[in-house]
Amino acid sequence: MTNVVGANIKRLREERGWSQARLAREVCRLAGVSGEPVGRQEISRYETGKRTPREWLPLIAQALGVAVADLRTRQDHPEPALPCLSDYLPDADLLDVLSARTGRRVGAEAVDDLRKRVHALRLADDVIAGGDLVRPALRELRSAVKLYRGGVYTSEVGRALLRQIGELAQIAGWIASDAGKPEEAERIYRMGMSAASQAEDRTLVGNLAGSLAYQYSNTGRVSEGVALARAALADAGGQAPPKARALYLDRVAWAHTKAGEAQPAMRALGEASEALAEDSTGAESPSYLYWMDSGELRVMESRCYTELRRPLRAVPLLRDVLKDYDATHTREMALYLSWLAVALLDANEPEEAAAVAERVIVIAAAVSSKRTADRVRVILRRLKEFSDVPEVSSLLAEQLEVTPRNPST
Repeated sequence: MTNVVGANIKRLREERGWSQARLAREVCRLAGVSGEPVGRQEISRYETGKRTPREWLPLIAQALGVAVADLRTRQDHPEPALPCLSDYLPDADLLDVLSARTGRRVGAEAVDDLRKRVHALRLADDVIAGGDLVRPALRELRSAVKLYRGGVYTSEVGRALLRQIGELAQIAGWIASDAGKPEEAERIYRMGMSAASQAEDRTLVGNLAGSLAYQYSNTGRVSEGVALARAALADAGGQAPPKARALYLDRVAWAHTKAGEAQPAMRALGEASEALAEDSTGAESPSYLYWMDSGELRVMESRCYTELRRPLRAVPLLRDVLKDYDATHTREMALYLSWLAVALLDANEPEEAAAVAERVIVIAAAVSSKRTADRVRVILRRLKEFSDVPEVSSLLAEQLEVTPRNPST
């Protein structure tokens, strides 16, 4: 029966668009108690069946606007087609506040200082690869979590801290993934989703979920990538600002592309373009989406066409993107050139592809990025199909001299 109660609590909470933290606060308000005798983690335990709500059940029912009997009644609703984002929150929450908080008092100035450091880390990621940035990123994240768990602050400051931890987790997870640490990145993304959920920032939850879905898609977990990308869109996209919706749809398009599903990928790209067009109406978007623009959508469109082996569409788009691209963003330059090289091979232009591939190899050697290293391997593997072309055979021979044969790779 406990599992039935937990499932009903979760269903009714989500129907109201409430986070677990919001339900916990409503229960405490109805109980007339200060502090948090029932917190987000307690609600999570009720919903997963790890704990029975017993004395709190009447107040939970009152908060949700139903009778206690309704919570104990099995509902014959079909399972949702997509997972909910709350399914991805970590079981053991690293954000539990310490019972005895002896840290310094935290005010709005400390939160603003953290916000500036988080944004500085985003800007650094534009020009520094993950392998060189992962240590300072994780150090910042540990420091922020320690501040939240042990500091003394108001509930408003606490929510602001959680929001910044969520933003920091998104960029730190992205950096860890680029550094070749996908397990660490997933743990960070999930913690960030928990922080954003407790802060009741659904737009940020969707951004974190989309980032994790992107990692799934790129590491062979394609069906999970599709499910999570679509869940992010379904759970967070309805009321999200235009740029955020465009980003969710961007992730959906890539997930379907990696799954080899061309039609839903192209449909998502079209909807992303429509969402981004709404941004001109003056709707405010979070500052962390500064990079999401029409150029980014062109990049994703060209990548999707490349992966789907449609070079006649991919090559012109990639050439247009690269024509005026900022050369200081060396990792992205290498990545975009790598897709151009592959698209040229699909277009049966091996000579030009070899020239582009050489540029990718030179740039990739100078950046500590797992993604660029993986793309170099993809290009070299594809070039072997044209080994009878002099320009290609020459490049392959050079690479064989630089990189000794390794039977394990």
